[in-house]
This record gives sequence, structure tokens and C-alpha cells, in this order.
Amino acid sequence: MNNKFENMLDSFSDARRNGFLKVKELKDQNKNIVGVFCTYTPKELIYAANAYPVSLCSISEETIPESEKHLPKNLCPLIKASYGFALTDKCPYMYFSDLIVGETTCDGKKKMYEYLGELKDVHIMQLPHTQKGSLSKELWENEISIFKEKLESKFNTKITDEKLKEAIKLCNREREILKEFYSLGKLNPSVISGYEIQKILQGANYTFDKELQNKQILELIETFKNKYKNKEFLSNKKTPRILVTGCPLGGVVDKIIKPIEETGAIVVAYENCGGAKNLEFNVDENIDPIVALGDKYLNIPCSIMSPNSQRKELLERMVKEYEVDGVIEVVLQSCHTYAIETHDIRRHCTSLNVPFISLETDYSQSDLGQVKTRIEAFVEMI
Repeated sequence: MNNKFENMLDSFSDARRNGFLKVKELKDQNKNIVGVFCTYTPKELIYAANAYPVSLCSISEETIPESEKHLPKNLCPLIKASYGFALTDKCPYMYFSDLIVGETTCDGKKKMYEYLGELKDVHIMQLPHTQKGSLSKELWENEISIFKEKLESKFNTKITDEKLKEAIKLCNREREILKEFYSLGKLNPSVISGYEIQKILQGANYTFDKELQNKQILELIETFKNKYKNKEFLSNKKTPRILVTGCPLGGVVDKIIKPIEETGAIVVAYENCGGAKNLEFNVDENIDPIVALGDKYLNIPCSIMSPNSQRKELLERMVKEYEVDGVIEVVLQSCHTYAIETHDIRRHCTSLNVPFISLETDYSQSDLGQVKTRIEAFVEMI
């Protein structure tokens, strides 16, 4: 059982690399692949079009030097990495994608997509700037309908309401299980590290067999719950419990999460895009599917929305439910919307009597020492 447990953990940790072969197999079988960047992309539509969504390679600094030949150096590393992997053909997911879906979550991405469109077939979803008002809702539902038409045209298929409803059920089930998994962080003392949680959440982005994924994660959940019953704890009641918020973490997991837990603290919750932001709420299965998709995805509490009060509401709820002792915000270089929200999030955490720190960084290792020092000082203060 222990070997099986370790193998499952390893399979999710290695999912991105192992998925390279799987995506080639799918293309050899003439399956359609849609590359996605952001949690705003309604994957349900992709499944309903008999295609496979996959997260694109934007979590490594490997191709950033090449991208900087076209893009400014002081741009967000996620944007530079996204373009760099397309430019160099070093990402199999990008290479094998028949269609790339972009979304207007920031000005840097919007302009980068113009260059990316010279390399791949790119479809852009135009997001409203606010979640408030009927016009925003109408605009977003229209963008979802346009995306549906693009998929139908691209893959010569018809997305029926029946197919879309089935895809909604599939994605809801995946979200429910992933939410149950990351909610293991509520256990106190902890039985799972934040690093393990992050690796499995990240690995799910590169898993094509969702039934197998669901089965394995349910087994992991049961294993960790048994560890808790058997008092096989990783921490004790005095261990500082950290919530991580802010930008997507893909390219800085080893740089941020590992040092936090090496100080003796433990990461118990993620409010970021790959965590609760996207997975906390499901799509309503009882109303018109386009309207339901619009409601779910428009309400993601991203910093691009103004105002973004839902982020504070989600953060406050998670601080209480996960018994959080400190909040660490991660801001990627030149991500202006998150950087500007830092002041408001700091004030909110202060009102909750929870220590807060914001770390601005990129994908390089040049500031690793400084990041570690700041994390150590923060944890020691707690």
C-alpha cells in the first residue's frame, strides 16, 4: 500500500513530463487538443467539442531569453514563458495544440497574443473589467457563445446542449474531488504538506484520463484521512499554518513553497488560480448551460476585476476554515493588478488579525536568497 501511495504521488508530480507522451498518442489517434492558459477558459465547451484541454507550458524560465528578443525584459515571467515555448517549439503541449485559447486578463497578455497568433491559431476571449451589472454578464455569455462557435467550426462538430451538460457534470465532478483533496489542509495537525498539495493540483492540469485521475485522488484522500486517524502527523498544534494567495504559482513552487515549509511552517491553503479561486464553485447543472458557464467563470475572484471584493470574502472564509496563522502573497514581476491589490489585501488581513507579507518575484533564481530570508523572518515573527 505504501508503494502504491508513493507511486500515485509521483505520478501527479511527474504528470507534466509524462503527459508529453500522452498528448503525442492522442494526436497520433487524430484527437483534437486545445491549449489553455487561464482558469477563465470554460473547459466544458472543449470537452463537448470532443477535444482535450491542456494547460500550456508557462511554468519555467527555460525559454524566457528567447522570448525577450521580442518582448520587454520587465514583463511578467508567465507571459514571457508562454510566448517563449511557442517561439522555440520546446513545449509538446503547445506544439500539438490545434487551437490556443487566450483571455484578456491583462494588457501584457493581450499584446503577446498578437505575436502568438502569428505562430498558432489563437482564439481570444474578451473579459469584462467588472463582475457587476447586466452588461458584463451579457458580454461574457456572448464570448462563451462565440467560443462555442469557434470550436464547432475548428473541429467540424456540433456542441449540443446534451453534450455540454455532460461535460459540465464531468468538470463539476473533477472540481468536487479536487476541492475535497485540497480541503485536507483543514486537518490540524497536518498530514499532508503544502508542497504535495500543490504538486497534485498542478499535475491534474496535465492528466487526460479524468476518470483515472478522480479514482487516484479519492484513494489519496482516503490514505491521508487514515493517516490523520492514526495520528501520523507532519506538524503539531504549534506549527505556523500558512495560506498562499496572489498570482499563479506554477513557475515559483520550488522557490516559494519549499522554503516556507523548510522554515518549519506548513502551507495549508491556496487561494491562487490553481487552488480555491477556480475550484471552489461548480457550474449550475439546472439552468441554461451557457448562462451557467457565464455565471461560474465570470465570478472567479481575479485581480483583473474591479472591484474584486469576492477575493477578500474567499480569503476571509479560508483563513477561518483552515485556521491560518499567516498569509503570504506572491506577486509575479510586473503583474500590476495583483501588485496594486496588495495594499487592500494587507489591510484586510490586518482587520482579521492575521500577519501578512507580499513577495514580488519572477521565475529566475537570482533573488532566491532574499526570498528565503524574508520568508524565514516572517515565519519567525508568527
